[in-house]
Amino acid sequence: MVFARFAVVSLLALLPQVVAAQSAADREGVRLAVLDYVEGFYQGDTARLMRSVSPEVRKYGYDLATPSGPYVGEAMPFRDFLAYANRIRTGRSRTPANAVKDIVLFDVQDQTASAKLTAWWGTDYLLLAKDHGRWIILQVLWQSPPPK
Repeated sequence: MVFARFAVVSLLALLPQVVAAQSAADREGVRLAVLDYVEGFYQGDTARLMRSVSPEVRKYGYDLATPSGPYVGEAMPFRDFLAYANRIRTGRSRTPANAVKDIVLFDVQDQTASAKLTAWWGTDYLLLAKDHGRWIILQVLWQSPPPK
């Protein structure tokens, strides 16, 4: 009986370390997925986009066509992710020098996560899921920078 109590107490004492290790690995996996996403766009690297973004991604955002104009909503399907990255890679589009890429992880669980990315084009709010052990982006809601 004493041994059984000792075993249970020992197991419970170790459990937070196991959970913390998993959480740290998941947090890093989410951070790397968001980094692949932004650097895939910045560098024109379609392999990084394909690694971090589901082909079934839903990206929708609001852009200011003019500083005083209203926001205009637009969807960006996965094929447009790849087309944009190809334009960067071939030099038809450019990433601004010193483009910001600030990643904030909001919530990382064992299967789902949320994050915020501030990039040169504005702010992206991302929802991710773990798919076969790999973190991928499933949904993005974004807006261009607010007027100053």
